[in-house]
Amino acid sequence: EVQVVESGGGLVQAGGSLRLSCVASGFTFDYAIGWFRQAPGKDREGVSCIDRGDGDLSYGDSVKGRFTITSDNGKREVYLQMNNLKPEDTAVYFCAVGRTCAYSTSYRFPLMQGVERWGQGTLVTVSS
Repeated sequence: EVQVVESGGGLVQAGGSLRLSCVASGFTFDYAIGWFRQAPGKDREGVSCIDRGDGDLSYGDSVKGRFTITSDNGKREVYLQMNNLKPEDTAVYFCAVGRTCAYSTSYRFPLMQGVERWGQGTLVTVSS
């Protein structure tokens, strides 16, 4: 059974840090994995991802320099270190597994193709 499970959300003051974790299991192909977020009343946007193969990293313009994505255990565990958080980072953060993931110059954030599974999401709230 394929599963994607996130953890690590919470409430933090502006300027603070949080670390999100994602555990992916049951996948039998070389996948891309990444983080996406959706704020109230807004569309879901890409935050950061690791592509399949060479594992190229990509970040959305709004988080570049503040967030860092890392992986362990052959991308079965993926982390998102979020520093210098801002109130506009408040959102539900989702981990997703798919076929490929790369930065889109049109959207200015990563897009994932062929999403196989979304996690249930974890809420991050940044207070001002």
